[in-house]
Amino acid sequence: MSELSNLTGFLDRLDEADIHYTLQSIREGAISVAVTVPGQRWEVEFHNDGDVEVEVFESDGEIRDERAIEELFDRAESFDDDD
Repeated sequence: MSELSNLTGFLDRLDEADIHYTLQSIREGAISVAVTVPGQRWEVEFHNDGDVEVEVFESDGEIRDERAIEELFDRAESFDDDD
């Protein structure tokens, strides 16, 4: 199966299952599919060499209030400090 048909077949399955997704171009030579289901976010990358990488992010189920927004920016700053 060609690399493109792997991607389109995956997208067709998501559509048939009525699963929300967006397409992104993050790395050269790859298309990333960001998939959202309750409690999880999946990143599935299809590379032009045929490789497929999958990363899953799971919620801990804790609902936070708006004070948690500062944690987002604090984490971003800590990543900038690592550079």
